[in-house]
Amino acid sequence: MNPIRILLADDHSYARAAMRDIIQADDSFEITGEAVNGREAVHLAEQSMPDIILMDITMPEMDGLEATKQIKERFPYVKIIMVTVSDDITHLFEAIKRGAQGYLLKNLHPASWHEYLRAVAFDEAPMSRELAVRLLKEFSSVTTPVQEKSPLTSRETEILKCVARGKSNKVISLELCISEHTVKNHLKNILQKLHLDNRVQLTRYAYEKGWIRITNQTK
Repeated sequence: MNPIRILLADDHSYARAAMRDIIQADDSFEITGEAVNGREAVHLAEQSMPDIILMDITMPEMDGLEATKQIKERFPYVKIIMVTVSDDITHLFEAIKRGAQGYLLKNLHPASWHEYLRAVAFDEAPMSRELAVRLLKEFSSVTTPVQEKSPLTSRETEILKCVARGKSNKVISLELCISEHTVKNHLKNILQKLHLDNRVQLTRYAYEKGWIRITNQTK
């Protein structure tokens, strides 16, 4: 299996060194380059075509939010993970609106990084339940859901609701008594049907269409 190719974007050399040490400790990952600002991140994304970009939010010349927006517009297949010292919902919400897949806290154990990066690379990374709840509450504060008829089947709707609660493929498979492979295929079909890229976009889209409610997330 080819290594997962990762681009680092952070203006602090010690932060890049720490990320480099974590990633290079696992042979399933490969670093394609290092950017010191958002503008360079956009350039290197085009040059090296990485699978994942680890993006700091605050950088000179162009911040991580704008870089994320530009990269996702030009290379929608690239998965972008915001790397941050805190899970401040304001920045995370803005990053996700611009196309980011999720976030990693800089103080997490390296093993957690490896597990999460692999899950993101293979489109299997769930949102945490806390993030799912907070994102939906944030969505509700800026938009009012419009009830539209869903094109999803009853099984796909069940999986959608589980995804919106931050549940992993394994947990969903146990709850619905189906295999993880079946869950993954259903989720792939859902995303293709709705022309979406990831679970976070799916959750936001489903809320905006009135297919899920915030009260469902807190149970």
